Amino acid sequence: MRVTTRNVQEFKKKGQKFAVLTAYDYPTAKLVEEAGVPVILVGDSLGQVVLGYDSTVKVTMEEMLHHTKAVVRGTQRAMVVGDMPFLSYNLDEAQALSNAGRFLQEAGAQAVKLEGGVHVADTVKRITEAGIPVMGHIGLTPQSVHQLGGYRVQGKTSAEAHELVEDALALEAAGAFAVVLELIPASVAETISQRLTIPTIGIGAGVGCDAQVQVINDMLGLNTAFVPKHAKRYATLGDTMRDAIAAYAAEVQAGTFPTGKESFLTEDSILKDIPQA
Repeated sequence: MRVTTRNVQEFKKKGQKFAVLTAYDYPTAKLVEEAGVPVILVGDSLGQVVLGYDSTVKVTMEEMLHHTKAVVRGTQRAMVVGDMPFLSYNLDEAQALSNAGRFLQEAGAQAVKLEGGVHVADTVKRITEAGIPVMGHIGLTPQSVHQLGGYRVQGKTSAEAHELVEDALALEAAGAFAVVLELIPASVAETISQRLTIPTIGIGAGVGCDAQVQVINDMLGLNTAFVPKHAKRYATLGDTMRDAIAAYAAEVQAGTFPTGKESFLTEDSILKDIPQA
């Protein structure tokens, strides 16, 4: 049985912190679930870490659905949350509801995530009233990076912090079952977490949140060029992969791979009637 929104909210009631992690494909999703992570986010971060875009703005609904389907196929218990991409919910509530429904109907996700606070609260309410669980996302909202003036910490002034609290409360009132807090000062995020009855999921928002989410490529060291301040590398798989690939290529060039161990053998007699060049 899959993790539900009720399970996630029970974590908060019990004071039980939990991990959320991104995944974008079938084999990775299997490993994340086997490791015991209860919630998997198919983030639009895939635009940068999988598809090579320079921002999440270029990610389309079709791309998100494609990757969400793969993650769902790789899981049996974890809750899979599909990230609604740029302009998939911003035009009107009917468009937002239709696209949110596609994540559940076509991709098999159990919930969707969308960015914004007070200004998307009505949209969140409409989606949740239709029976679609919504995870909110405030603070640094990457889809609005151009409007925000870059990837910078939000909530550093009293006015900004107050606005973030209002955003979080509006999302809770609209029916969101959890809210992501991204790049927010730890004290502000902790205050928001204490004000809400729904779980907060921090990324660059300190330990006072109810849960934490990371981009899997960051924590596994698959991005070798840049490590965000809020990320911790638990492995350096990028280096391991590069070394393994280089070793394979060198053995092929040297003629030492494949060996008899990797080859299929038979009797030489079967070749006697085959004309030789």
